[in-house]
Amino acid sequence: MNPAPQDQPRRRLSTATWGVAPFVLLALALSLDHVPFTDISLAVPYAAEGPGPTFDTLGEVDGSPVVAIEGADTDDTTGELTMTTVSVRTNMTLVQALGRWVFTDDTLVPIEQIFPTDVSEDDVEEQNRAEFAASEASATVAAMNYLGRPTQVVVAGTVHGSPADGSIRDNDLISAVNGTQVSRPSQVQDAVRALAPGDEVTIRVARGGAEQDIRLTLGTAESDPSVPQLGVYMTSEPADGVTVSYNLNDVGGPSAGMMFSLAVIDKLSPGELNGGAFVAGTGTIEEDGSVGEIGGISHKIEAAREAGAQLFLAPQGNCAEVARSKAGDMVVASVATLDDAVGAMADFNAGREVTTCR
Repeated sequence: MNPAPQDQPRRRLSTATWGVAPFVLLALALSLDHVPFTDISLAVPYAAEGPGPTFDTLGEVDGSPVVAIEGADTDDTTGELTMTTVSVRTNMTLVQALGRWVFTDDTLVPIEQIFPTDVSEDDVEEQNRAEFAASEASATVAAMNYLGRPTQVVVAGTVHGSPADGSIRDNDLISAVNGTQVSRPSQVQDAVRALAPGDEVTIRVARGGAEQDIRLTLGTAESDPSVPQLGVYMTSEPADGVTVSYNLNDVGGPSAGMMFSLAVIDKLSPGELNGGAFVAGTGTIEEDGSVGEIGGISHKIEAAREAGAQLFLAPQGNCAEVARSKAGDMVVASVATLDDAVGAMADFNAGREVTTCR
């Protein structure tokens, strides 16, 4: 999906700091016989960020549901719960960079902000994919917690050389720590941190359909010798046979989490969260339903406005930037939790005042 058409050229105050750079480069190009790195065929050390494609999480992409649920009855939905993205253009020539800055609302940033000098482009893309996968898992669990459905703790890996290494395995299900039942990674972490390095701990796991108790001696965290270490990477999944999958390729980062979670809630609960309206938004999600701030909010608001969204759900942590964005007639709600997001949609559809950043 291509980004929506641009409005008439306009410059934003938020781009003023970096916006000076193109004029400096242009001045050099006009005054020097030869400009290092500004050969018309060479890339400049800047990236352009702008509005990216939008995806309705209640809809389909390439014939498959963006959010697919198996193992449970789902409710019919209408309207949209649309996630927004930021497009990033790199390897631009000087002319292309100037064109993006003058004729679009793109923001020019130093390339190091996108690809740090000590990290390859492939590594950045891999990290974005990993963050996207992690946000999918968090979105599912946050939705299950909101709906009051059971979850379970799944081992995603162990730290090499840690107490858990060689004893606890990938895909083990952790059900108890020292006899106390757990259903979230945070509960395992809290139970372990209530102990001290050198203490013994009993972890009950389910493996291959059978439960067993694994007794370990806690180590010490590298970052702080006073903190006990078990050495387990954990995630969560539904415990009642429900399977949630997300069918989006070539999208990275954690900022789709909240909209994914809302889509799962909408499909697994009666009625329509959006009231049939066109709702868009962005924000990271934690398993407890907390919504976190993201980057590029002004571009995402622009993409949603151009797509025709009536209501935009924005992280409370982004309010300062939201206040400087051009939302037009679209209402931009400030949300800090899933409860806030659901409440904002209810208020909007009932004609009540919505809590905004302004």
